[in-house]
This record gives sequence, C-alpha cells and structure tokens, in this order.
Amino acid sequence: MLNDNVIIDVDNQYLHFSAAHFTIFSETERERLHGHNYAIRVRAGGKLENNGMAFNYNELKSALFRLCQDLDEYTLLAEHSPYMRVSEQGDYYAAEFNGEKMLLLKSDTLLLPITNVSLEELAGLMLSTIEQSKLLDQLGITSLELEMSSGPGQRVKRLLNLTSSDIQGGYHE
Repeated sequence: MLNDNVIIDVDNQYLHFSAAHFTIFSETERERLHGHNYAIRVRAGGKLENNGMAFNYNELKSALFRLCQDLDEYTLLAEHSPYMRVSEQGDYYAAEFNGEKMLLLKSDTLLLPITNVSLEELAGLMLSTIEQSKLLDQLGITSLELEMSSGPGQRVKRLLNLTSSDIQGGYHE
C-alpha cells in the first residue's frame, strides 16, 4: 500500500537574489565586502489529499520569490553580531569592526536580525520568516527543508519539522 506522505521539490530558476556581505570569523577577522548570487530550493512535505494534491505549491513559490526580492541588490549587515557595532549616521549605517568604520548607504543596506551574514544564518532567517507567516499551517505543510547556495559547491540545508500539534494548533514561539 502506498504511503500518503509526499515531498514536493521546488527548485525554480527565479528563486535567487544577489547581495553583498562579509562574514565575521572572530573579533579581529572578517572577509572583505563582496557579493554572491544566492539561490534557494525547498523540499516541502505534506499528506496527499482527496483532490490528488498535497498543497498548492504555487503559494509557497510566491512566498519564496517575495523573500528573494526583499533581499535582492542590497548589502546585508548582521544586526546582532557580537563583534560589530552598527549605528546610524544620517543617510548611512556605520559598521564598526576591529577599529575600522565602514559607512554604507541606508538605501542600499539591509540590517538583518541575525548574528552573522553566513549561509547558515541567511537560510535560517528565510525558514523562520516562512514559518512565522503561518503559510505552512495554511497549506498543511508538515516539513520543510530549505537549501541555499552562494555559488557552485557552496550550499547549506536548514530543516523545519512540524509536529501534528503545530499544524493543528498553530506554531509555538
């Protein structure tokens, strides 16, 4: 007998964004400011329903596309880094790290609620944003794996497993 659980793999060409960043390795070491062409892919699990579908994955694709658009063509800064202090100076963010100050235009920069602009943190931010939107609950998605790459040979996977109580009763904070 067939199992009614299915995994839908969403790997569309338009699920990408370009952004500048630097990763901080310690209180004295960081990368130079540089850019990547990031791409995301998700695998979403659900139960096959009587209509022959697990869920409307077009809604999931639309939400992922909006997340990519929100990050596209910005310089990304980690708001909660233990090693960098970010302050506002008029039209600029002043990012202070290891005695150096970088001024970045606010209009070109996003301050993200993460500790480092790494693949791990960016993928986790996207996953938690999707989870907090309640879309997974609305669609009946029971698991979600988000994979993010910053170029060939560099990728990370983050997983979100939802229990039946999460799906039926909402998400736990």
